[in-house]
Amino acid sequence: MTEHSTVVVRPARSVAGSLRLPGDKSISHRYAMLAAIAEGTTRLENFSTGADCASTLQCLRDLGVQWERDQDLVLIHGRGPVLEAAKSPLDCGNSGSTMRMLSGILAGQEFSSELAGDDSLSQRPMARIITPLAAMGATITAANGGRPPLRITGGQLKAIDYQMPVASAQVKSAVLFAGLFADGETRVTEPVRTRDHGELALRGFGAEVKGQGNVAQIVGGQKLHGIEASVPGDISSAAFFLCAAALFPGSQLVIDRLLLNPTRARLLDVLAAMGTRLSVTQLEEQHGELVGTVQVEGSDLRGTTISGADTAALIDEIPVLAAIAPYTKEGIEIRDARELRVKESDRIAALALNLRAMGAHVQEREDGLKIPGGQKLNGAKIDSLGDHRIAMAFAVAALRATGETSIQRADAAVISYPGFFDALESVAQR
Repeated sequence: MTEHSTVVVRPARSVAGSLRLPGDKSISHRYAMLAAIAEGTTRLENFSTGADCASTLQCLRDLGVQWERDQDLVLIHGRGPVLEAAKSPLDCGNSGSTMRMLSGILAGQEFSSELAGDDSLSQRPMARIITPLAAMGATITAANGGRPPLRITGGQLKAIDYQMPVASAQVKSAVLFAGLFADGETRVTEPVRTRDHGELALRGFGAEVKGQGNVAQIVGGQKLHGIEASVPGDISSAAFFLCAAALFPGSQLVIDRLLLNPTRARLLDVLAAMGTRLSVTQLEEQHGELVGTVQVEGSDLRGTTISGADTAALIDEIPVLAAIAPYTKEGIEIRDARELRVKESDRIAALALNLRAMGAHVQEREDGLKIPGGQKLNGAKIDSLGDHRIAMAFAVAALRATGETSIQRADAAVISYPGFFDALESVAQR
């Protein structure tokens, strides 16, 4: 099975085998950005193969950063804290991560930059980074009512004590990255704790980051130094395979060298609570990140409710959990997930639309979904709406459906995992 605009997924009887996944997208973005402003060369193995992280690398090249790439090995030659003004707008493609986090670094540069993106990214809200970075002293304008393109004129920044109104790891990282260029100590407080890859990456590159729980603090003026690292497997990509194996009683799947950061591994707890048998071995720490091998065995799945802090922790995994919800005994209810409406698509609407296309009963709410269990799904024509996580989520749902499922615009998967459909086919037993 290869990736093109339409992919057909046939039902499977089980899932089995072993996988090693491309490098985690969230970590790859942050390592690349910090490597650019570090002193010395950074060597990154298993760098994400997704299009979003390629957008970050291209933006860095346009800012005067030299790098070489050989498949998933990337060498980045740091410039230290001073980048070079780009000659044209920085193209972030479909990557909100690139635009939001790179803005934090550009806020501390003594030149003007423009960041643009594709049609989907141009509809995504950026006010959440504009507000704190402007408070630090950068001039940021958005021509489209708080949406891209963004124009940033950076310079000397001042530290702030920022209370984030909405939990967002990307915004937290953007403010901490800007804090490197600020006078004094910048402090960020989140309403609920989000993934801490920014803090761990900063420490890995030699910066001191203080704080605990929902608070992170950084003092400006610190120098970063290049590192050698192997990026752990992307747990958000692993979610699709973990859920696929969980769907079939008796399935056995092993995923090697997987990211197991506690702020990202909540899915394992949720699947275990739903009845999936999971074990973790070969656990080790690399630059503050936990990495290990996960073995999953499928079983009859109970239902669950996802709300509050769990919603923030599972924001990337909710699409695939929703897609398998009809097959569970009690169903799955998702609350407090309004953030899903401003992703690459309106994911709440996309999930409801495509589940109904497969014959499921679904209640769509403003901030989530209620999906009853004990349902059977039929193969159908699915529209990914150009959203990688929707395309991949319904490929998983299709494995237990009756009849073939045709996924339109399946090439959206290249955003995070170019080899996804081939990998899924390799573990689907028929």
